[in-house]
Amino acid sequence: MNEQVKESITVRYNKLAHMSCCLSCGGAIKHAHIKPGEQCLDLGSGRGQDVIRMAEEAGPSGFAYGIDLSEGMIEKAKKNAHKFNISNLEFIQSELEILPIKDDSIDVVISNCTINHARDKGAVYKEIYRVLKKGGRIVISDIYSLDTVPPEYAEDPQSISECWGGAITKDTYIRVLEEAGFNEVVIVDESEPYDKGKIVVASFTFIAYKR
Repeated sequence: MNEQVKESITVRYNKLAHMSCCLSCGGAIKHAHIKPGEQCLDLGSGRGQDVIRMAEEAGPSGFAYGIDLSEGMIEKAKKNAHKFNISNLEFIQSELEILPIKDDSIDVVISNCTINHARDKGAVYKEIYRVLKKGGRIVISDIYSLDTVPPEYAEDPQSISECWGGAITKDTYIRVLEEAGFNEVVIVDESEPYDKGKIVVASFTFIAYKR
């Protein structure tokens, strides 16, 4: 991730860590259907609510990881987990392009409106594919742009940190998934187009498997 983009995102989400606003464009957790014993991963885990829920649903024989770039979010998530006395989880500060997770170790990966931040989305999805077990699934909520984002916004750290400058078109998004190995993408929820910053986007949630 570009250092300017990284700094903008980190500053923004460190501030949001202690605010009550909603941070997500989707509800991937609703479609994840976590089973007892599963190993789970949330990319862009924020305050940790979905990680805590996955840990509870996976039970004592399962585990949930949360990855977030923001130190403030990681600290808040750890406090929330401690408050609910949940121990079968771990929060890790990391970028998405190089996940500190073992190969073929995860049953389900979720993410809510986070991967649009990444400059190299292909690298992110290849990492996701690497850490998934065979038969493992992804449940991702994100945004896509209706048209290619103009360069002045696509290269602007502030626009990217605001969850729109880094958006790509739906066709490009699907191609990135396919190139990473996810050839059967099923869209389970999709919004009507709406204005976001200087562009028009739509939100969608999709499921795909590592075959």
